[in-house]
Amino acid sequence: MERQTEYVLSTVKERGIRFIRLWFTDVQGFLKSFAITPAELELALEEGVSFDGSSIDGFSRSHEADMLAKPDPSTFQILPWRGGEAGVARMFCDIVTPDGQPFPGDPRHVLRRNLQRAADLGYSFYAAPEIEYFYFKDASTTPEVLDRGGYFDLTPLDVAQEYRRSTIMTLEKLGIPVAFSHHEVSPSQHELDLRHTDALTMADNIVTTRLTVKEVALEQGIHATFMPKPLAQFDGSGMHLHLSLFQGDENAFYDPSGTYELSKVAEGFIAGLLTHAAEITAVTNQWVNSYKRLVGGFDAPVYETWARNDQSALVRIPATRKGKIDSTRIEFRSPDPACNPYLALSVILAAGLDGIANNHPLPPETGSDVLKMTAEERSVAGVRRLPSNLSEAIRAMESSELVRDALGEHVFSWFLRNKRREWARYEEHVSQYELEEYLPVL
Repeated sequence: MERQTEYVLSTVKERGIRFIRLWFTDVQGFLKSFAITPAELELALEEGVSFDGSSIDGFSRSHEADMLAKPDPSTFQILPWRGGEAGVARMFCDIVTPDGQPFPGDPRHVLRRNLQRAADLGYSFYAAPEIEYFYFKDASTTPEVLDRGGYFDLTPLDVAQEYRRSTIMTLEKLGIPVAFSHHEVSPSQHELDLRHTDALTMADNIVTTRLTVKEVALEQGIHATFMPKPLAQFDGSGMHLHLSLFQGDENAFYDPSGTYELSKVAEGFIAGLLTHAAEITAVTNQWVNSYKRLVGGFDAPVYETWARNDQSALVRIPATRKGKIDSTRIEFRSPDPACNPYLALSVILAAGLDGIANNHPLPPETGSDVLKMTAEERSVAGVRRLPSNLSEAIRAMESSELVRDALGEHVFSWFLRNKRREWARYEEHVSQYELEEYLPVL
């Protein structure tokens, strides 16, 4: 840490950085920021910077407003879209109380705590997301697509390939490597696949990527959105997470003698995800709109199943190339790109570790024919449905000791209160569908 601090101080001086933005997220996952000058930097790195947390969702109440943002020097990066004479850099922060204790409402701390639990068991947790999103002509509530392209389409149908190229180059300047990018299934829909890394770094990278996509789009005079389902008739945007556990340098998910070369650790992790899927869905899919994506017919998971080749399964086992044992992983397909990645990775890890610790049995693999089953047939087969709306997800989360423990009481209670309010507002809303369907005839 001392070497990283020295690097930050020397780089700011040598590069003429005028402002350092301190980043963190609220409980919903929205990025928050304030800036300090180089004159304040050394003290900020040593002691943190005081700020009023009383107006930030999920943070402190008015009588306990004082918080400290402690910059993490390992996250220092110069912002490529804030160049010129007045250079701007950023660092992610850990939020602490005035007495120096980690603030329980800090999503980054929540993930750190869960990663430490994994470390105590000998595991390190890695993730790689497929981040899907849409480009629209503007931020109007009537979305207008830029193209009519489809999966892997190239010009002239994929008119946004230069936007993706610019985004990738910007991310690389921020130290975030992109393994893959392409046009997705829906018109004006795109995907960026980030190269795998440890879960805390990846959560930071997801937050940075969302901002970068939007910044580049803004520079081009268009609008980018991570809304899960902006177009009713087309596939929504997911954030499939490729996950693995390592023990030292060894991939704990790999076993050459296992089914699909999966170890018992991997099978336990999958079983834990399936066991607790409903409980964690309010966190991995936290918005009313999230559930418009989790419906049949759009390559999104609907049922709590696992398979190797089924794109509608909740957990998929990607094929690995011969000799690439480090790439052995599972793909968790329900999360969407609008979730809080710190909290989502926390509950996913907690569910997987619980499956390992308690030897949850892995149910039989289920193919795509589950979508053709009757409700009775699925019941007999023990196939459960994911929550179909935010209200169902809230009810499942409310009774979950696993989620309560993973998030901590502070975040757990605040998150539920916030989601209940969101659902209540949605229920009271009179939609355009209702006006068109009922007003002329009733």
